[in-house]
Amino acid sequence: MHQRELVGVMIIQQQEQRGFDESEEAFMVTLSAQMAGLIAHASATGVLNKLWAYSDKRVKKETTHLKGIAAVPGVGIGHAVVVYPLADLDAVPDKETRNADDEIALFQQALDTARQDIRELSARLPENLPTAEKALFEVYLQILDDNSLGKEVIQEIKDGQWAQGALRKIIKQHIRSFEAMEDSYLRERADDLRDLGRRVLSHMQTQKHKTLQYPEQTVLVGEEVTAAALAEVPEGQLAGVVSSRGSKNSHVAILARALGVPAVMGTDGMSVSELDGKEIIVDGYYGQVYLDPTQRLRKQYLSLAKEEQQLDADLEQLRDLPAQTPDGYQVSLFINTGLNEDAGLSSSVGAEGIGLFRTEVPFMLRDAFPSEEEQRVLYKQLLGAFHPRPVIMRTLDVGGDKPLPYFPVEEENPSLGWRGLRITLDHPEVFLVQLRAMLRANIGLNNLRIMLPMVTHPGEVDDALRLLAKAHKELSEEHEDLPMPPVGVMLEVPSAVYQAGAIAQRVDFMSVGSNDLTQYLLAVDRNNSHVANLYDSLHPAVLMALMQAVQSAHTQGKQISICGEMAGDPASVILLIAMGFNAMSMNTTSLPRVKWVIRNVERAHAKELLKQALSVEDPMVIRFHLEQALEKLGLGGLVRAGK
Repeated sequence: MHQRELVGVMIIQQQEQRGFDESEEAFMVTLSAQMAGLIAHASATGVLNKLWAYSDKRVKKETTHLKGIAAVPGVGIGHAVVVYPLADLDAVPDKETRNADDEIALFQQALDTARQDIRELSARLPENLPTAEKALFEVYLQILDDNSLGKEVIQEIKDGQWAQGALRKIIKQHIRSFEAMEDSYLRERADDLRDLGRRVLSHMQTQKHKTLQYPEQTVLVGEEVTAAALAEVPEGQLAGVVSSRGSKNSHVAILARALGVPAVMGTDGMSVSELDGKEIIVDGYYGQVYLDPTQRLRKQYLSLAKEEQQLDADLEQLRDLPAQTPDGYQVSLFINTGLNEDAGLSSSVGAEGIGLFRTEVPFMLRDAFPSEEEQRVLYKQLLGAFHPRPVIMRTLDVGGDKPLPYFPVEEENPSLGWRGLRITLDHPEVFLVQLRAMLRANIGLNNLRIMLPMVTHPGEVDDALRLLAKAHKELSEEHEDLPMPPVGVMLEVPSAVYQAGAIAQRVDFMSVGSNDLTQYLLAVDRNNSHVANLYDSLHPAVLMALMQAVQSAHTQGKQISICGEMAGDPASVILLIAMGFNAMSMNTTSLPRVKWVIRNVERAHAKELLKQALSVEDPMVIRFHLEQALEKLGLGGLVRAGK
């Protein structure tokens, strides 16, 4: 069995007439479990078809088919460009070199650059540093010498391995040797070797990465495709994304969704090194990936892609129309963003403002905390671009899966650790600088809204409001009539939902972060492909939590919105209308589709569908009924390929 599917049957026979004992049975169960993974991998990479073809010449060539998680809806057809994570030794595969001289030159250039890095670091050390500590950098240079590490790697390249694979092999060999030593000091040197290996690898990959050629229709493929890899593809040439790791709510999927690029994540068993240059079809609706498709299959998907283009053209006509149900229920539609450049795109889809500006994005693009003035300029530009429409800025939300390179947070369980408001309350010097920058940027515009992330109890809100009041008081001495912006919180952990009434009394508005709330309610890491199929915002427990949040907000007379992937899901939107959410915030590409749903579904009908959903235990059944409802309304093109 592989992921609940039967992939084969193993039959065991013996000549002697006796029963198998329990130890033999246990061994066969273990063996079959191992075989299942190998068979699934062979099937996914096309090796299984080759084996059948070898044994039976009559077997016809078939399109290799991969199954993953449907992360971003849409159809993409193009040619694969394989990308590898920067500086990740473990991710480098074995690959034969076509030109050993070029690979050696690439490695030597990276080695020279790494040596220069070490020399520069050594030169920055204080003169009063003990000699022993300074000598460490001389040891590093000796390791990186042409006659040491360099000689071994070059020999591996000459033996037929490409440069990155040769470096990985030699570094890992030395690491294993050091880790096996009894002396604790020498064991720690394994980390030094690992760091040096990554340093050389990063320079090698940077140089190699610049030579990538992107076809007119590029499908990025990798063990773990990154957001940076997406950004490298020239505008208009990215047709799809296929990644072995991740889920529909990982950050690369969210970015792909914002770009309107279909994506399939968690394609278990994919051998990426064999896919470079192959023609690929990405079906982001059903999580299907087809390699070297037949002409018939390609023709079918080209037809579906054309229908999607026509659907997008029809949706453009809704831009200036209100998001209002046929029976008069009005919903405000906002966009999520982390970049100022999204201002023009938001106007093109008719967004009423920004429902979530991720202020951590500018922090992640720097090598140090940005100054108050740098932040003020950035926020001023954004507020000015959207004025007079409201802009909700979420205070710094790092930690967990969003580390800062200059502020590392290493934890065994980061999702339940030091992140979001917990970090900024512990570091008021960072928090106050950001709050002051926001308040100063709002002068003369007054369209700022501030939102606090990762709130777990009312006391944290009180602490944050005290710091905001402090920043406001300080600036009021310099600026007369300094406006105090409305303040809200994100409800994204169960404890905040259950205390939503008390929290609502302290703030001006609330917003549900559906991604994290679903993750914490269901105890599912949304970026783990092994359990990502269990992550579903239509789970009855999530629906009941959302209803409680809305009721708590409205009881206190406060507006409540929802942001995250659920807000941009056409099927889920039906239930959100019924619950009474006042606003929804999503990526720009989802907004026209959400508006189309709102304008075609009466709230009375939505309430009936919500009632039916709450009587069902299985989220997959709930989704099926909602998609059937969309089909009956003529909106089926929102949840499947075609119009």
